[in-house]
Amino acid sequence: MAAHRKTRAHRKDHPHPLTGTATRTATTLVLAGAAVVTAFQGTGAAEPVLTPAQIKARVDELYQEAEVATEHYNGARERAARERAALDRLRDEAVRSTERLNTARHALGSIATAQYRAGGIDPGLQLVLSSDPDEYLERAAFAAHIGDRQAASVASAQQELRHLTEVRERAGRRSAALGAHQRELSRHKKTVQRRLAAAERLLNTLPSTHGTPRTASVAPVLSPTTGTRAAHAVAYAYRALGKPYVWGATGPGAFDCSGLTRAAWQAAGISLPRTTYSQIDAGQRVSRAALAPGDLVFFYSGVSHVGLYVGAGKMIHSPRPGGVVRIASIDEMPFAGASRPG
Repeated sequence: MAAHRKTRAHRKDHPHPLTGTATRTATTLVLAGAAVVTAFQGTGAAEPVLTPAQIKARVDELYQEAEVATEHYNGARERAARERAALDRLRDEAVRSTERLNTARHALGSIATAQYRAGGIDPGLQLVLSSDPDEYLERAAFAAHIGDRQAASVASAQQELRHLTEVRERAGRRSAALGAHQRELSRHKKTVQRRLAAAERLLNTLPSTHGTPRTASVAPVLSPTTGTRAAHAVAYAYRALGKPYVWGATGPGAFDCSGLTRAAWQAAGISLPRTTYSQIDAGQRVSRAALAPGDLVFFYSGVSHVGLYVGAGKMIHSPRPGGVVRIASIDEMPFAGASRPG
């Protein structure tokens, strides 16, 4: 019994090395060491390797984002052009108004000079002092004429001054609007360039066999009745096959998507707005089932891409940077709507 008590006492005085405070301390050190190892492994881990299919999907996303930014760029450029033209007109009007104001001021100066040469005497007093009746009547008529001229010149000068002030204020507002559109233009341009550069970097990681096809069949699919405006638009689109996509381009050597459709219908004598967002509202809306050659077909929820329908479920479109104008199925992208110019 004594030995047994001694053993228990020994255990109490000398606890097991993996129990109590020692155990907690050891566990803490192990966990801390594991955390450090994990942290070092995390910071040194390589980026996940994407498969060719994942890279291509991401490239498609980047091109789509670039196309959205391109259409915003096109819209901002069109608005900037309108503001610049309006500002130029206002500046021309300011020059003409300044010339009219100077003419009115010159007339006032001539009247003031005549009065000064007359000694600055009130016309009524001058008439009273005249002893010749004929001279009196002549001077009376002249004085009345001078008074009328002076009043008219003053009114004209005042009116031109008000007009010139208004024109200058409007020019100032137009100038500010132009500056805002130019900044918007620059912002969208940078977005396009960033998306395209990112897509190019990803494409460079792919084997050449995974690249985006750059050519397509150019055989006609279906054309509208010869001689119609739609036929002229479709014929223009066929002649554009193989020409490169260049963002912001409207032909004749290169096109972006809305630039191609605009140029095609311009050849048919109909002027379309510049962007996909405005082109969809430029004509009569038509359903997918009622599509006819020459109709504009739009894609994606944001209506950021457009092609020219040529029949048999096909369109001619300018797809993306690095690509060319080609024939494609309208099922290649999410269909968003259609419109018929004219």
